[in-house]
Amino acid sequence: MITFILNNKTIKTDSHPGTTLLDFIRYGENMPGTKIGCREGDCGACTVLEGSFEDDQVNYKTIVSCLTPFGNAHGKHIVTIEGINLNELSPIQNAMAEHSATQCGFCTPGFVMSFTGHALSHDASTKEKAIAAISGNICRCTGYMSIEKAADSINELIKIKDIKNPVQWMVKNKFLPKYFSEIKLRLKEIELLPIKDNISQIIGGGTDLMVQRPEEIAESDINFFYTRKDLKNITKDKDCIKIGSGVTATEIMKSDIILEYFPEMQTHFKLISSEQIRNMGTIAGNFVNASPIGDLSIIFLALNANITLKESKNTRKIPLKIFFLSYKKLDLKKGEIVESVSIPVPESGAKFNFEKVSKRTYLDIASVNSAIYLKVINDTIEECFVSAGGVSAIPKYLEKTSAYLTGKKIMNGTIIKANEILQEEISPISDIRGTAEYKRLLLRQLFFAHFIKLFPENISLNELLS
Repeated sequence: MITFILNNKTIKTDSHPGTTLLDFIRYGENMPGTKIGCREGDCGACTVLEGSFEDDQVNYKTIVSCLTPFGNAHGKHIVTIEGINLNELSPIQNAMAEHSATQCGFCTPGFVMSFTGHALSHDASTKEKAIAAISGNICRCTGYMSIEKAADSINELIKIKDIKNPVQWMVKNKFLPKYFSEIKLRLKEIELLPIKDNISQIIGGGTDLMVQRPEEIAESDINFFYTRKDLKNITKDKDCIKIGSGVTATEIMKSDIILEYFPEMQTHFKLISSEQIRNMGTIAGNFVNASPIGDLSIIFLALNANITLKESKNTRKIPLKIFFLSYKKLDLKKGEIVESVSIPVPESGAKFNFEKVSKRTYLDIASVNSAIYLKVINDTIEECFVSAGGVSAIPKYLEKTSAYLTGKKIMNGTIIKANEILQEEISPISDIRGTAEYKRLLLRQLFFAHFIKLFPENISLNELLS
């Protein structure tokens, strides 16, 4: 039995958990405000809010309902455009109207829900954050300038919000209906789904599987990992940072533990997909999908990650760099699940960088991406891990390049020689994202960019290219 709250209505249903939340909203509950667009998580027309009971409060985030397996709604407060309507326009809806930020109107509900999700966050608002909140929403009419003006107005309205209790502030200031004040008590009464021991079709956020195999998922016996709290932790001991397999990209980029050692990680993660998809996609899902250009795979290869695999009471830990065997094939035995990911705690002198080239800056798949981790003492590389995507059949750990750089001084000649070794390690193919030659050039540029960004006083672009 799937139980959740849809707007102000408690839902209890035996509907198949593998269908999409979008279809239940529109066809099961006859709420057409949430639109069907791409069904791939790209357009944002189906954006809704997901509220979860955490730390004695309800925290909200935006998700795309077209890729949300219906079972992931269990125990949540799902809010559609109908669920925020008042007797008059809310300040967010009014800002969209006042700035003519809607024309045909098809995308408008998604934009309103994304702005509402931003207002409900526990972060102080800025204009830049308001615009970033709609990174997963596409409009084909306005040209976006009017929407950016609306974002500016919304930011001014919510600058004074109570970041400790944004829900009550928004109810009091008529951004939200009064029933939001009662949601916490109602969610507390919903019991969690039992953990399944049998290995049926495992699904996390659904951001890959619901694109690739929606019909199959709709009819499968589903083992939901997205709602499992035991897989949601990020912890640290003396030597290791451990990330549960169900942790989302957003949870990683906002983690105090991660940001303590990698303060630029939020900037890097904004290049990964969109706000809504980062709110849904899990770290293990990204790894197991085994895309040769999976951004999280590339980042964690460079962080020298290990993954812990579990089958019943047995566990084993292996380096992530040997997890990927060949195209879409993994060192994952029958019955095993990814339980957690761990990375060494960075030492003094550690530096990390991630670079990506795609047709669009945001909400796009990489043509080529690359990450690097370096421990540098007195301009000498003591430790090095380099990875690259889009240049091999698997997310590629560049073993020979990493080994060559270890022990070397940070100099232009060293980087030029390392690139020659790098080019021998990769085997790109020509496809829709570019020719093999183009991808080689891209990776060279990204590899150089790592050192130019991290060591501007040591590295000269002109000398690298001469």
